[in-house]
Amino acid sequence: MPRTIVLAYSGGLDTSIIVPWLREHYDARVICVAADIGQGERELAGVRAKALASGADECFVEDLREEFVRDFIFPTLRAGAVYNRKYLLGTAMARPLIARRQVEVARRVGANALAHGCTGKGNDQVRFELTYAAFAPDLPVIAPWREWDIRSREDAISYAAARGIPVAATKEKIYSRDANLWHLSHEGGILEDPNAAPPDDLLHLTTTPFDAPDIPENVVIGFESGTPVSVNGEYLDPVALVERLNVIGGKHGVGVVDLVEDRLVGMKSRGVYETPGGSLLYSAHSELEQLVLDRRALAAKDLIAPRYADLVYEGRWWTIEREAYDAFVTATQVQVSGTVALRLYKGSAAVVGRESVHALYDERFVTFGEDDVYQQSDAAGFIRLFALPARVRALKDQELARTSVANGSSVEQEMALPIGSESAGNSKPAQEAPSTPELAVA
Repeated sequence: MPRTIVLAYSGGLDTSIIVPWLREHYDARVICVAADIGQGERELAGVRAKALASGADECFVEDLREEFVRDFIFPTLRAGAVYNRKYLLGTAMARPLIARRQVEVARRVGANALAHGCTGKGNDQVRFELTYAAFAPDLPVIAPWREWDIRSREDAISYAAARGIPVAATKEKIYSRDANLWHLSHEGGILEDPNAAPPDDLLHLTTTPFDAPDIPENVVIGFESGTPVSVNGEYLDPVALVERLNVIGGKHGVGVVDLVEDRLVGMKSRGVYETPGGSLLYSAHSELEQLVLDRRALAAKDLIAPRYADLVYEGRWWTIEREAYDAFVTATQVQVSGTVALRLYKGSAAVVGRESVHALYDERFVTFGEDDVYQQSDAAGFIRLFALPARVRALKDQELARTSVANGSSVEQEMALPIGSESAGNSKPAQEAPSTPELAVA
């Protein structure tokens, strides 16, 4: 039996009841680790006191905000990773960071077991435990949702009430929410019906387009080597930059995604995600890449992006695969510096300007007038060579058709005959095929 268990603790419904449950079933000291990843003061207020009141021996509150943005959000943004066409990976990115810090605390206090509050149906159990495997393969993992007889969130609420543990969730508003600096997710309750519209009071970070301002607002985002550094000309640290864009985007109703997603464990689930600042950053970063990267580099990045998204979603962050993708992405981002202007209006973010000293777009070359770099007469030779495969195929088809007509059969008949058979009327040697001088020309 473990003597000291370190629990990844959020103060929400699940982890609040796990503290007494671990004490009751394992008779062990419970040390909680709560990560500040930008979920806000309201969620973190009193989290340590709550953990201690629930029976924890200690609760460490770790400020991981800057590390979260710098080492997890921005690399994923630079990679252009989007899961299931819409999801900007807010929850998925945070779990490897939280789990690693949990392991670090466990080593510090001499723990001999790790625990988390992830359900047996969700993705987070995989994300946490892959990180445990990478940094603490010797420590056993306790996952109460896979052990106890609590089978629903309603049961969990009743369990908390019986032990006098205050929780925010109620049987009327039973949403499971995950908040951090990048996003706010909503699952459960009425959202489990994919045909049910999200309630009007669901959103917290963003306003609805109906209530958004009637006057558009422009925002200019600056990048250096693919990393966002400024908003409207003001240079900001990573945390402040995301916070600023969350306020601006949220005011205009930008970044709300209603998604039926494919969970890692094999089922589909429905969630509503609010990512106002992140949506602005993805739009601006993609547009800047379009300005400064060549066609082949963009195509290569577009191949990597979904693989990077899968990797993040599945919790495979601490892998050589991710390090290799980051190295590739870093090479593509060297010249992704400049600014992009977005116009925000009632849920939309339209690109209205982009500028970079590394832009491959140059009016001198795309103008219909004469220039010293591109001679329009050169296009004829380029097209002739570019079309060479198609010309050769067409000329070979014409040659085959003439040969077949001369031998008394059609191309279709020749193609329909079994291999090795002779066509009707073709018992004598075939005539020499007419020459095709066009091939030499091509």
